[in-house]
Formats: sequence, structure tokens, C-alpha cells
Amino acid sequence: MNYLGHLYFSKDNLALQLANIYGDFVKGRDYSYLPKVVQNGVTLHRKIDDYVDHHPDVVELRRSLYEDLPKIAGIAIDLYFDHLLAIHWQQYHSEPFNDFVNRFTKYAIQTQSHSFKNHSFTYPNDFIHLMNLIHEQKWIQGYKSLEGMNKAATGLSKRISFKNNLFESARVYTKYEEEITNTFHNYMKDAKVTF
Repeated sequence: MNYLGHLYFSKDNLALQLANIYGDFVKGRDYSYLPKVVQNGVTLHRKIDDYVDHHPDVVELRRSLYEDLPKIAGIAIDLYFDHLLAIHWQQYHSEPFNDFVNRFTKYAIQTQSHSFKNHSFTYPNDFIHLMNLIHEQKWIQGYKSLEGMNKAATGLSKRISFKNNLFESARVYTKYEEEITNTFHNYMKDAKVTF
């Protein structure tokens, strides 16, 4: 899952949500140097990624999409699932979608550092810049529309180091919408129990 899914599975804990998103910025297996809440967020991020990557229905969906989106079907599925979570938000969360997202983005842009017991931590500038972009350009709110999802896919496509067609993910979504939607709901049913 992409940003929205990671936020959702962080159980409304703002510090954990921010640390979970930060998980993409942490490389390697040893991140014990980070404060405990940040470690917990990175660990949760990796568990969510691993769970979605190995969920049997998602594995099958990735196979279905491979011909249209070679090498990047998994990335597209992350975007599709955030799109579907945004669309079906009221089915999965009691807080209104925009309130949830605005609460997080406000916290994220105001929280550049944390002070913990005997440990001070400042998020790196590239992460802070990303949080500002997410807030200013309303990236997460954009997942609600196919156009917004496609904009996110086009931006991601440019950052991938190899030639890809992720920018076509909206077309592929339309082609496989029923299968993607069914897989999403099956995944969410299982993931809600796990996380």
C-alpha cells in the first residue's frame, strides 16, 4: 500500500503514522539507533509492505496485471489500493476522510523533530520536504479520483530508475477494475485482523 494505507494501519497514532511513512527512507536491517516510536513505525511499514506483497489474492492480481505493467504491477497495486481505500473510506474508518488526512498532514508539517527520553531525533530534510509536498499539493486527497491516482503514478514513474509504463496505471485500473476492487476488499478484510 502507499501513503494512505500506511497511515490507516497506524491506528490513528500521529507519531506512529509519521514514522511509518518515514519507513521508506530507512535502509538496512539495523535501525536500532532510532527512537523507539520511529523504530516501531519503520517495523510496521515493513510488515505492511511484506503482508501486501505476499497476500495470496494480491500475488494473483500481480500476475494478472504483469502483462500490462511489467516489473511495476506491485507499485501500481499500492496506488490502486490507496485509491480504493480513499473511495471506500467510510466503510473502513469512522473519521471523515478529509479530517483524517488533514489531521495527519498538519501534524507532519509541524513535527520536524521529536524529543524522547534521552534521545532527540530530527527527520531529514528530504523527508520534511516530502511531507510539505504531500500537504501543499494534497497528494493523499488526490487518491480519491482516478486523475489524482494517475498523477501520483506519473510522478512515481519518473522516479523509478528503469524505463516503465506506470503512467498507464489508470488505463490498466479501468481494464481490471472489478478484479482489483475485489482483491482490495479481500486484502483489507484480512489485513484489518493482522494489523
